[in-house]
Amino acid sequence: MQISEKRLERLLMSVQKPSRYTGGEWNSVTKEWDDKRLKLALAYPDTYEIGMSNLGLGILYDRVNGREEFLAERVFAPWVDMEEALREADVPLFSLETRHPLNAFDVIGFSLQYELTYTNILNMLDLGRVPLFAKERTCKEPLVIAGGSGTYNPAPVAEFFDLFVIGEGEEVLLELLKAMGDWQNSTRVDKSRRALLKHLTSIQGIYVPAFYETSYNPDGTVSSITPKEQGIPPRVCKRIVPELGPIPKEPIVPSMRVIHDRAAIEIQRGCGHGCRFCQAGMIYRPVRWRTGDEILQAIDETVANTGYNEVGLASLSSSDHPDIAQIICEAQRRHRDKTLTISLPSLRMDSFSVELAKMVQETRRTGLTFAPEAGTQRLRDVINKGITKEDIFQTTEAAFENGWDRIKLYFMIGLPTETDEDVQGIVDIVQRIRSQGKRIRNRRVHVNLSIATFVPKAHTPFQWVSLASRQVIERRQQILMDNLRFRGVHLSWSDWDETWLEAILSTGDERLGAVVHRAWRSGARFDAWNEHFQPERWREAFAQEGLDPDFYVSRPRARDEILPWDIIDVGVRRQFLWHEYQRALKEKTTPGCSQSCQHCGILRAFATERQGLSPEAMWQCP
Repeated sequence: MQISEKRLERLLMSVQKPSRYTGGEWNSVTKEWDDKRLKLALAYPDTYEIGMSNLGLGILYDRVNGREEFLAERVFAPWVDMEEALREADVPLFSLETRHPLNAFDVIGFSLQYELTYTNILNMLDLGRVPLFAKERTCKEPLVIAGGSGTYNPAPVAEFFDLFVIGEGEEVLLELLKAMGDWQNSTRVDKSRRALLKHLTSIQGIYVPAFYETSYNPDGTVSSITPKEQGIPPRVCKRIVPELGPIPKEPIVPSMRVIHDRAAIEIQRGCGHGCRFCQAGMIYRPVRWRTGDEILQAIDETVANTGYNEVGLASLSSSDHPDIAQIICEAQRRHRDKTLTISLPSLRMDSFSVELAKMVQETRRTGLTFAPEAGTQRLRDVINKGITKEDIFQTTEAAFENGWDRIKLYFMIGLPTETDEDVQGIVDIVQRIRSQGKRIRNRRVHVNLSIATFVPKAHTPFQWVSLASRQVIERRQQILMDNLRFRGVHLSWSDWDETWLEAILSTGDERLGAVVHRAWRSGARFDAWNEHFQPERWREAFAQEGLDPDFYVSRPRARDEILPWDIIDVGVRRQFLWHEYQRALKEKTTPGCSQSCQHCGILRAFATERQGLSPEAMWQCP
């Protein structure tokens, strides 16, 4: 039953930001709640302003609602004040478009982007009156599914989901919804939930945890992950779209300020540089890009349909697009009367990027952001960053000469093989940049440093390494604090406890589901938000479940160890990842995809998926 207008008004009177829950935004889609339509709730386990900045959510919303037989609505994690109001009024969590409760939908699809949102998933299901555990749901309840980067190691939350969509969702989600619709309209004798899930496993990219059994060795490592019955694939291969689909031309304009308050257009997917720490660079292979004409048309239509005067050209490395300079020039020429601002959220550290930044900031100048990642050439070679000391200083010199006074730099500490000397290298870089800026600008410049702690991720060359200890990380943070006490230098770093929990959930196994559940029951919510994260709840949950968190983060993994995520095939061969790990230990670099094919396996995986279609005809890859 829908939540009435009057009831909603009473709820919203007691919360801080009522526009998070009202819906009705420009370009949102509200279809008739027709029994003939298969109904999908796109659920994002964080607040409205974060979820509405997620490009993937907008793409799937547009794609599903573009089909007459389907309906897609949105729901976000309610902030703590709204949760309290919902529970006190005994009102279920509802969608924005028609205010139907979560349990009224056929499918609830969560986007898993960050491990510290996992307790929010349980909270949303509970508020939506959906049983938390997949094994407790009957045919009357929605299918609870998930996609996104978090599904590349789904083990820690596997027991809460009926299935996971592995890989790029534009095609496979529509196939899944169609299969469900056909199933509902069929005359099959066995229409049980289990029979439906078995039927859905025939779609490539669908992983149903209930059909697999995980066994463990006496030392706690995984001994096997095997199908429970005939007809279930031994591994689940990710889906890859051959070419990027239509760009949403009428994206929703949020009703409040969101994290990325601009229109976003995906110009390219994947990255071929091969940074060894980067999960996105591995799981989103191969590189595919849109044509300049397609991007320019999308800019024209998006600006006309939203009123935005800022457009973000989104990708993992925007300056890699072969036509990026021409796209920027032409877009600015077409929209000169609107003073269109173009943002490039990800730039390589080179002089060409400075030239691009100069082009896009003719209308509004902001700071420049780059990611050297490591303080010494030795460590940049270990992580295969592909930039030199000369690249760094030539880039900053070009930035200062072109009028910038403010630069932001991203570094990591705790990287494999890192020493205190590597951290001192960060100090040396910052000191030289300060001197360089003062010399060129004839005044003090501002250098903002964001220092993240490295977290091992599944399906990367560093998936076998352990997390650096708290003692080591805090000592290296202190090195930076002691040596960067300069005016104009601002230093920020990641919280150790958040890093610790992220590392556990990134590389954990199915036994962690009980820990996630217990932490949620003890009150864990919004663990990614400093004001709500309480690590003691998690430590107590580990203790009560009899699991040692150090097992997951404090030990390196052996080459032949079965990893909890080995059930997922991302197309990049495990042998390639191990080879890259060994090259890292030898401080050897590997050329990027644009220079030479390293035979990682992704092209063969795609050709197999597409039954022999030639991938070379679809994207650029030597």
